[in-house]
Amino acid sequence: MTTIKQDDLIQSIADALQFISYYHPVDYIQAVGAAWEREQSPAAKDALAQILTNSRMAALGHRPICQDTGAVVVFLRIGMQVCFDTERSLQELIDEGVRRAYLDPDNILRASMVDPPIGERRNTRDNTPAIVYQELVPGDKLEIAVAAKGGGSENKARFAILNPSDSLADWVEQTVPGMGTGWCPPGILGIGVGGTAEKAMLLAKESLLAPVDMHELQARGPSNPIEELRLEIFERVNALGIGAQGLGGLATVVDVKINTYATHAASLPVGMIPNCAATRHIEFTLDGSGPARLTPPSLDDWPQVTWQPGSDARRVDLDNLTAEEVAAWQPGERLLLSGKLLTGRDAAHKRIQQLLESGQGLPEGVDFRNRLIYYVGPVDPVRDEVMGPAGPTTATRMDKFTEMMLSRTGLLGMVGKAERGPAAIESIKRHKAAYLMAVGGAAYLVSQAIRAARVVTFEDLGMEAIYEFEVEDMPVTVAVDSHGVSVHQTGPAEWAVRIADIKQRTQG
Repeated sequence: MTTIKQDDLIQSIADALQFISYYHPVDYIQAVGAAWEREQSPAAKDALAQILTNSRMAALGHRPICQDTGAVVVFLRIGMQVCFDTERSLQELIDEGVRRAYLDPDNILRASMVDPPIGERRNTRDNTPAIVYQELVPGDKLEIAVAAKGGGSENKARFAILNPSDSLADWVEQTVPGMGTGWCPPGILGIGVGGTAEKAMLLAKESLLAPVDMHELQARGPSNPIEELRLEIFERVNALGIGAQGLGGLATVVDVKINTYATHAASLPVGMIPNCAATRHIEFTLDGSGPARLTPPSLDDWPQVTWQPGSDARRVDLDNLTAEEVAAWQPGERLLLSGKLLTGRDAAHKRIQQLLESGQGLPEGVDFRNRLIYYVGPVDPVRDEVMGPAGPTTATRMDKFTEMMLSRTGLLGMVGKAERGPAAIESIKRHKAAYLMAVGGAAYLVSQAIRAARVVTFEDLGMEAIYEFEVEDMPVTVAVDSHGVSVHQTGPAEWAVRIADIKQRTQG
C-alpha cells in the first residue's frame, strides 16, 4: 500500500503549474522551430519568430508564456493500492495547489476563473476551482497530468455527431476555418472519436497530452488506420493556408492527435479541441516518497531564433495619432507603437455600454478620442516589472461592441489577436478606423514594450479593469485597414493557392 501525503500532492500541483507557466514542452517548441525554418510567408515567419523568442524569454525569466495562464485541468490515475493521508477531498487538495501556484509572489499567475458562470461572473481571484478527472487503475502509484488551458483555444472546441459513413477528415477540413484563429495557430488538434458526446470531448482533451511526433510519423509512415488519418488531416488542414496567427502560411498545425473509444453502431461522436501557441502540460508520478521532482529542460534544446523588428516597420506616436494617419496604414504593414494606450476587454466593454445607454457617460479619466484600445487582461507585475505578461485576447469577442466604441467614443482603432467578423469589419470601414493584431503567444515579449502602467477605472474587474499603458515600440500588424481589407481573409486565401501550386510542382 502506498500512502500519498496531502502536502506532497498540494506541493506537486503547485510546482507543476509554476513549471508549465514558463516552460513550453520541448517537443512542441522544437516543432514550432521546425515550422519557422520551413515557413515561406514573411508575415507568418515573423509571428513564429515572436513566439519562439517569447518562449525563451519566459523560460529564462520564469514568467508566464502567455497572459492567459489558463483553466487548470488535472487528470488523476489512482492506483487501487494508493491511500491518501488527508481528511480533505481530492478536489480540495488540488484546488489548494492551484491557489498556491497562482498566488506565488515570485511568479504571480493570472486568475481567470469566474463563478457563477451565469450572472455576476465574479473572479475567484485564485484561479480555483480546477477541473479534475479521476480514474481508478491497478497499481500502487498516483499518475498525474496537469494542463493549463487558455480560453482562446478552449473557446474553439467543436463537437458533432456524424453518420458512421461520414468522413472524419472532411468534417475537420470543413470545420477548422470556421473556428477562426483565436486559438493562436500553429498548435495541435486534439480529436476524440467514439463513446458518447461527453466521452468524445474528454478523449479530445486527453489526446493533447500526447508527445508531438508528427515529424517521426511522416518519416516512418503510418502503421494503422488512425495514423493514416492523422497524416491525412495534418496535410489537409495545413493546405488551408491559414498559417501562424491566421496570417497565411504553411504551418497551421504542428501535429494532430486522435483518441478513440467504442461507440454505438448508429453513432460517430467527434470532439475536437485545439491547443494553442501556449501549449502547457506536464505529467509525473507520485509513489509516496515525497512531492514530484520536476527537471527543468535545457535551453540548448530551444530553437536559436531571436525576433527583431524589421527595418521597414512604421513607428507610430500614439499621443499624436490622427484619423489621417490611421487611414494611411496598409493591410499587413508592421507598426511599432509608442505612447499611451488604453486597455479593455469583455467586462469593461459591457460596463461602458451600460454607462453610455444610461446616459451617465464614460467614467472620469477615460477618454478614447483619437486613441487606440488594447484588448488585454494582463498578469500582475512582480519585483521590478512595470507589468506582467500582457499579450492580446481574442478580438472577435468584442465585435458586438465595435460600432458603439467607434461611433460614440472617438476611438480610432483597436489592438487584439485573431480575425474580426463581418459586422466589425463593416464598422471599421464605415468609421475609417483600423484593427491592429499583436501576436498571441508572445505575451512576455509584448510586456517588455510597456514602460508604465496604471489602473484607470473598473478596478473591481481585476485583470479586466481599464489600464493605461505607456508603450515603446510595441509590435503590431495592420490586420484590417480603414477600407475594410482584412489580412485574415487575404492571407490564407493567397497561401491556400500557393500551397496547392507547391504540391502540384512537387508531385509533378
